Amino acid sequence: MQTHEARLAALREELKRRDLDGFVVPLCDEHMSEYVGAYAQRLEWLTGFGGSAGSAIVLTSRENGNGAAIFTDGRYTLQVREQVDGKLWDYVGVPATSPADWLARNVKAGQRIGFDPWLHAHAQAQELKKAVEKKGAELVAVADNPIDAVWQDRPAPSAAPAVPHEDALAGKASSAKREDVAAWLAENGADAVVITALDSIAWLFNLRGKDVDRTPVALSFAVVNADGSAELFIAPEKVDSELVAHLGNHVALRPRADFESALGDYAGKTVAVDPVRGVEAIFAALLAGGAKVMKATDPVVLPKAVKNEAERAGHRSAQHRDGAAVSRFLHWLSVDAPKGGVSEMSAADRLRGFREETGQLRDLSFDTISGSGPNGASPHYRVSEESNRTLEPNSVYLVDSGGQYPDGTTDITRTVWVGPDAAPQEVKERFTRVLKGHIALDRAIFPQGTTGHQLDVLARQFLWEVGLDYAHGTGHGVGSYLAVHEGPQNISTRAVAQPLIAGMICSNEPAYYKAGEYGIRIENLVLVEDRAIEGAENAMLGFETLTFVPIDRNLIDVDLLTDAEIAWMDAYHAKTRAIVAPQLSGSDLAWLEAQTAPLR
Repeated sequence: MQTHEARLAALREELKRRDLDGFVVPLCDEHMSEYVGAYAQRLEWLTGFGGSAGSAIVLTSRENGNGAAIFTDGRYTLQVREQVDGKLWDYVGVPATSPADWLARNVKAGQRIGFDPWLHAHAQAQELKKAVEKKGAELVAVADNPIDAVWQDRPAPSAAPAVPHEDALAGKASSAKREDVAAWLAENGADAVVITALDSIAWLFNLRGKDVDRTPVALSFAVVNADGSAELFIAPEKVDSELVAHLGNHVALRPRADFESALGDYAGKTVAVDPVRGVEAIFAALLAGGAKVMKATDPVVLPKAVKNEAERAGHRSAQHRDGAAVSRFLHWLSVDAPKGGVSEMSAADRLRGFREETGQLRDLSFDTISGSGPNGASPHYRVSEESNRTLEPNSVYLVDSGGQYPDGTTDITRTVWVGPDAAPQEVKERFTRVLKGHIALDRAIFPQGTTGHQLDVLARQFLWEVGLDYAHGTGHGVGSYLAVHEGPQNISTRAVAQPLIAGMICSNEPAYYKAGEYGIRIENLVLVEDRAIEGAENAMLGFETLTFVPIDRNLIDVDLLTDAEIAWMDAYHAKTRAIVAPQLSGSDLAWLEAQTAPLR
């Protein structure tokens, strides 16, 4: 097995052979997915970094630093240093320094920097191109990825079948969804739209798959025409008669390998492509074929984010089922962890087991973040054999997890104190400040047109009061048996123009991390809903809480809570008891009743 040093050296030799002075390595696939199949894990293979967001740049010369940089955001500050050798790679934080910024500082006139046009969104590619050309260098689109040439035993793309997703769960037939896209095309004066995001394709055609771990999608591309007909480009071995019947006569099935050449058939036509989700190679193929490219946001993104009644009902059902499984896990943990025999990995495995016992789990919605003590201080920590810790008595344990069920996708974080002694006052105080922010956001009432960016301060205010903060967003969108991270909405310090709309699902997850010691995060999912207020002069919105699992009362300093916050906690726990108790029995039920009793 090659070392990461050997892999980097092999890539540099391959670049020299191709007369390239550098190469950009994103963490994505041809669909700009957040989570990718094993065949597309080029960044992890090259560097060892196992996070879900990052990129790298390799130069053949090492005049400045290592001549190789890995780019990660604040979620991975600790993780990247643990997994990636600092003797080989320079650590660069984004967004303070983007890959384009780094190239602008490090390339020289006349150099040729390679990139894979199937792995960079059009907007990203243009940013890189501008940066290198400003220095008199050239950005070169490679015909095939040089990493693939040196990656021994690279996995093949998944051959798992694509399967229909029932209309009863989807809440709307695929034909009706395509009619909506056709109406959008007519309104915008376009002849067709290319759909590239895997979750958009899955939602639009009411299909699901197993091609990407943790996200039930099938590798494919799609083109929807102005008459509502469509072409779905998917490997033939992934299609059976049931799927053909499900898609109907107005969806033509073509091999995925034919997609690029098919883009040459749109000469003289206006074709819409999302510049953020559509890769550079698609733009190049359309333009080469004589099409007029219209840059526009994927028309599926917003309808997919605004859940219909069937999707909302499915989410509630999935959350209630999942809440019982997580509650059973937390009871088990409260008994076994203080004995000192539970590890991060065994805890994650046991949690998955409780979910599997529901009989409805199809997959996890992401790799469980099971962090004990200092490992919990890394927001997106991923446990491995090397990092695995025992949950020591009298320590903080953070577990962020979720499940993929046919009726909904779950995502929940709970932070618990592993006894037997009482938690230190510092831990309780900081946990309670995170809890106060969580409650403030949950209780928010706001006018239509409000963005998540405008609400973010509600969750941070009690940490800010004492000079604390966290380096990630407070909330992200969640799909319906789809991607656990879904746009276009978010709740974050990052300004996103998309207003929150009734039907959107978001996470509510304020946090605090003390490097080297512990992490705290409390996460529920919430549904944006219309909120009727007597005498209101504006249409108002609020949140319906979807996640119901006890919040560890051992970490709450009740004296720091207001009467209103205590009332929220008691009401939340009362509803948790009402929803979860009928699903439990015996000692699990007794534990739940004790954990959800009034705080005072």
